[in-house]
Amino acid sequence: MRRVAAAVALLLGLTGVAACGPDGPAPGAAATNAAPASSPAAPATATAPAAPTGSPTPKPTAPRPDGSITVAFAGDVHFEGRTEARLAVQPPEQALGPISRTLAEADLSVLNLETAITGRGAPEPKLYTFRTTPKALGALKDSGVDVVSMANNHAVDFGADGLTDTLAAKDSAPIPVLGVGRTAKDAYAPYVTTVRGVKVAVVAASQIEDLTNQKWRAGADKPGIASALDVPALLAAVDAAKRQAPVVLVYLHWGEEGKACPTAAQTTIAKKLAAAGATAVVGTHAHTMVGSGMLGSTYVGYGFGNFLWYGTSNYPFSNETGVTTLTLTREGKVTGEAFTPATVDDRGVPMPVTGAAAEAALKRRDGLRGCAGLAPAPGGGR
Repeated sequence: MRRVAAAVALLLGLTGVAACGPDGPAPGAAATNAAPASSPAAPATATAPAAPTGSPTPKPTAPRPDGSITVAFAGDVHFEGRTEARLAVQPPEQALGPISRTLAEADLSVLNLETAITGRGAPEPKLYTFRTTPKALGALKDSGVDVVSMANNHAVDFGADGLTDTLAAKDSAPIPVLGVGRTAKDAYAPYVTTVRGVKVAVVAASQIEDLTNQKWRAGADKPGIASALDVPALLAAVDAAKRQAPVVLVYLHWGEEGKACPTAAQTTIAKKLAAAGATAVVGTHAHTMVGSGMLGSTYVGYGFGNFLWYGTSNYPFSNETGVTTLTLTREGKVTGEAFTPATVDDRGVPMPVTGAAAEAALKRRDGLRGCAGLAPAPGGGR
């Protein structure tokens, strides 16, 4: 099936550092391409959407005749360093740049916010610590984001005080925040919503073995993040979600920094989540893109890379990014995949790319599927 979607100008993807720490820039590009949300099964086109102006148009709620929906996923976001200024960008929906249109056009969009939301607290004893203000959640909403995961290794970078503030920001957030809570029950709780008449549940957790997962894992009476290292707890959360919705999306923080192939821990949990009935299991952390495709009837995206990124890194291809949009049936079957390619520019912004750079990036992205052991998604990779 012909598809014009691709990504990043492959050459110097160097930017960002480690520990879900930095990763970022490459010279900017232009334009994007992706299957329009109004055309569920259509392949992406080569047209370059104009940058959005004014407030985003409310997303349609009426069911499509075929009962399908579109769900868009993107990677890690910071409002630190060079990207802190994005909180003041006008109009506000351009905090993520012109690619926000791709997120807004999807019926549901999900990404990872890699930071504490606080102005207080002492930094945790780790190499990189990140923080932002509650304005970040509004900026993401204005940019077309519908759901945010905070189940990651930087959500509690400023200790108990920072976590208290983060949870307060969650309580008043204009969009759902997942994967962090006052108790394990809160942190693992799925977000359940109806999208164009289709019931959808989203679950988030972190598989990164680090200080945050050791010290700040949520418990029965303890605030913190949802941990994918507690496999029974995660599977129970997915089971609970499946009992509430036919479409279950699991957003994980997982993988090894700088590695474009999934780890054994990733492939093991992906198989278990697929067996538990997850429609899609996706996530970030590696600071580079990792293979995506089908594991049986479950879509798996092992790594979407950096998205709005504050720093620089030595990892190859760390500027390659984009938005992956899935088309799903009301029963939770994956019927389409489109990829809108982008490159992180010297402001840390994911700028869409087209033309030869996009085709080259698509070819590289499809090649990543080999070591991931995944099959091409319908309407997706070659």
